[in-house]
Amino acid sequence: MTHARHAAIVHLGVAAGLFLLQFVLPPFHHGMVARVMVLAAFAIGYNILLGYTGLMSLGHAMFFAAGMYGTGLTVYYLGFGAGEAFLAGVLAGVVLAAIVGAITLRTSGVSFLIVTMMFAQVFFLSILYFNRVTGGDQGFNLSGRLAPFALAGFVAPFSHPAVKYNLAFTIFVACLAANLWLIRSPVGRVLIAIRENDDRTRMLGYDTFRYKWFSLVISGALSGAAGSMYTLLFSYVGATFASILYSIYPLLWTLLGGVGTALGPLVGTGAMTYLIDKTSEYTPGYLIVVGLALVLIILKFPTGIMGGVRSRWWKWLP
Repeated sequence: MTHARHAAIVHLGVAAGLFLLQFVLPPFHHGMVARVMVLAAFAIGYNILLGYTGLMSLGHAMFFAAGMYGTGLTVYYLGFGAGEAFLAGVLAGVVLAAIVGAITLRTSGVSFLIVTMMFAQVFFLSILYFNRVTGGDQGFNLSGRLAPFALAGFVAPFSHPAVKYNLAFTIFVACLAANLWLIRSPVGRVLIAIRENDDRTRMLGYDTFRYKWFSLVISGALSGAAGSMYTLLFSYVGATFASILYSIYPLLWTLLGGVGTALGPLVGTGAMTYLIDKTSEYTPGYLIVVGLALVLIILKFPTGIMGGVRSRWWKWLP
């Protein structure tokens, strides 16, 4: 059996497992796993930039929030349906990534990280400044304004557990499939070459600026799609999701799960989300416990959990 077939079986197995999990999970974990899948889709978008192109950003919260506000504002003020609002959110993420990328990619390394963080802070402060429209730090709720989900005679609000879980599952699988397709495509191979040696890739005749810009736009599109879906499923839009914390989160999820691995974002997001949830039940200083646990995990798996699995056992994992 070829390595590609092994990888396909593993990823299809993970997708099938997540789909079947909804039938056995208790209510609380049903909603928690749905949230993890949406945030994992966000982390997949981040991983395309960091894991496969080698660009570390501290500004991805603005793309996630752009998706949220692109969807939320069009529903709240223009009366858009879910489909139109979702596309508006994705478009907002793409346009913002294209503009920001055209400017920030003229820098590299630490400079790129700092400049992306500065753009994200400008975006966050703009949300607070235009609080009459955006709701500021209080945000706004879409309850009662969003038409219910309807498919083949099934009609239910987006807050319905089955709707929430399956749409979260859909966006995660779609982002995972897009990630796998990209990294196996010729473009993906060039991105990996840029990650390994930017100068040598440029010497081979590739316009590395255009490839990095393309990577950032795709990353922004997936992050925007995740933000848009989060808004639809949880009916809330708030400035918190544009803060620096939500730029740090996908970095931590990716590092924990495994940089440059397709399943790393899911594993990292799930592990950290449940670790925070469980430790916060026992102590108000849960972040100290979480920090120590993360340090121990990274010491055991320096390349992340899935990175460790790939280096030690399944070397064919993408």
